[in-house]
Amino acid sequence: MRLKAWRLLVVVLTIGLVTPALVAAPSQAGGVRAGPAVITQWNTIAGRTIYAENATPVPVGSLYFGFVSLAVYDAVVAIEGRYEPYLKQPKVRARASSEAAAATAAYEVLRYYFPASATNLATDYAASLGTIPDGRAKTRGTEVGRHAAQTLIQARANDGRGANIQLTVTPAPGVWRPTPDALAPMLAPWLGFVVPLALRSPTQFRLPGPYRITSKAYARDFAEVKSMGALVGSARTPAQTETAVFWNANAVLQYQTALRGQVTARGMDIVDSARAFALLSTSVADALIACWRAKYDYAYWRPITAIRLADTDGNPATEADASWMSLLQTPPYPDYVSGHASITGAATGTFSYLFGARSLNLDVPALVSTASRHFDSAAALDAETMNARIWLGFHFRKAMTDANQLGHRSASWTIGHEFQPRHH
Repeated sequence: MRLKAWRLLVVVLTIGLVTPALVAAPSQAGGVRAGPAVITQWNTIAGRTIYAENATPVPVGSLYFGFVSLAVYDAVVAIEGRYEPYLKQPKVRARASSEAAAATAAYEVLRYYFPASATNLATDYAASLGTIPDGRAKTRGTEVGRHAAQTLIQARANDGRGANIQLTVTPAPGVWRPTPDALAPMLAPWLGFVVPLALRSPTQFRLPGPYRITSKAYARDFAEVKSMGALVGSARTPAQTETAVFWNANAVLQYQTALRGQVTARGMDIVDSARAFALLSTSVADALIACWRAKYDYAYWRPITAIRLADTDGNPATEADASWMSLLQTPPYPDYVSGHASITGAATGTFSYLFGARSLNLDVPALVSTASRHFDSAAALDAETMNARIWLGFHFRKAMTDANQLGHRSASWTIGHEFQPRHH
């Protein structure tokens, strides 16, 4: 059941200072809204909590970025207005601090899902609230934020996270199997069965599927990754190798960090900043849910398996190399479709909507190399990331192009159906 359908079932918690009246005026004196600082601060804390402190797998971590961003967004718009909430929130009559609301919403969501980080989060929260003047507005803001977090947590109960689902397939030509060197089972197969944040279902968007292994198109993609993605004897240039290594990183975190720079540099206020992170986080999480379902359903083999076993594929245009290795170790899940390209497509679709497809002015940080990369257009970012994963030896090109499109479709759906302007 899609999350939207659950919204009517969410119990609206009663908060003494929140009443069903008109939306409050902006929280700051003189009608001036706060800037993005509290939003970017808690986004940074979320990244540290999810990944550094709790070692959450990259695709799974996208869900929790989504939860944090949605609760923060709902807390802010409950006070400031301008956009429709994601989950139903009481209207706020009296003046309340949207900064206190945002910090509280993020804090409550993170400490609920990551109790091992409770001490660090409590320190962060005290420091965050310490910058806000004491008074009724601060108290009301914390209550609004707590309500937004509790509503989100209730709505996501029993959503399929962590379900006991395993990918079990019979080895055959074209079928995925654990890849060298780790030979690990598929990572988090349950992710493809989780209730999406905005999509109606994980299979909402029909995919064309991978190429038949006996086709000319497959042989073309096979030849490309065999030549460009090899650890030894590759046709890559040094610059292409550098690009490949740059993108062998946590793309979820890279794009969250890039957005922090954007909302700050562009002077976005607290409302538009909260909405920007809600758009990005929702689009990326749903793209990965749909991607993981495709990986599970198609269970298509990785290049390292395909190249080593090419003498079994029935395609006269492919040639086996039993010792072939990808540039870096292949991740433990099927090829089709690419998780990285799904993330990137959702991110570039979101950035294009927010900033213009040809005017991104986006800096993507380096997490595993030495220098960040700058992109002015969504097309350039899409193209570089798709090439990079082929140059790593991880994917056939079909897995990249179809996944990138899946990410764009996730972003378009989110933009068209969530976080809409309010009409009074």
